[in-house]
Amino acid sequence: MPESHPEPARFPVTVDVVALTVADDTLNVLLITRLIEPFRGTLALPGGFVLAGEDLPSAAARELAEETGVEHVPGYLEQLGSYGPKGRDPRGDVLTVAHLLLAPNFPVLSAGSDAEHAGWYPVSQVLRGEVQLAFDHERILADALERAKSKLEYSPLAAAFCGEEFTVAQLRAVYEAVWGTRLDPRNFHRKATGTPGFLESTGRMTAGDAGRPAALFRLAETARPTAGQPTHAVLNPPLMRPRD
Repeated sequence: MPESHPEPARFPVTVDVVALTVADDTLNVLLITRLIEPFRGTLALPGGFVLAGEDLPSAAARELAEETGVEHVPGYLEQLGSYGPKGRDPRGDVLTVAHLLLAPNFPVLSAGSDAEHAGWYPVSQVLRGEVQLAFDHERILADALERAKSKLEYSPLAAAFCGEEFTVAQLRAVYEAVWGTRLDPRNFHRKATGTPGFLESTGRMTAGDAGRPAALFRLAETARPTAGQPTHAVLNPPLMRPRD
């Protein structure tokens, strides 16, 4: 007789979104204040349960809109990893699929759904323990931060934190904020502009800002997203972060 197999476990699936942006040379994460139990009144990543017939990216986009008022996902969104299902939710076994969103600074329009408030918080406050997050969201944020740091080494995704056109100094500020270190301006300029397939000059300069005009760059054509899909371009050689 064929061996009997145990009945497969059934449990809810959620999505959580780690939205990161750089503002005022500081890496920030988008957090909501939970309106319902569990962890009512506690800060958490935007997220919620996946609906029947819904794919994961759609669920992530819907929860972001419902809880923060961001109707259209800006920047670059990718799946980060799965967590659970055991031991992460006091209501029982719940599997969550976390997503990483890298984007220029965009406004939080309004909190909604099961969120009382939505806003940007410095990542450093969470890492230092000054801000406590619900569920296992501190672990998810730490994993997302490491993914973002690695992405900036080998891919052109640092530009996802910038506008369509930017100066090398603005791009360097992104690397410094995500990596948490200061970079030599001349050395970074040489590496960034000298890496094949990364940047191209627009032929224009900044105007109206304090200080000297600076050259404006954009992503090279081969590094730009196409048809709404993220680029798979790889920087060669990579821009390696300083190691202590």
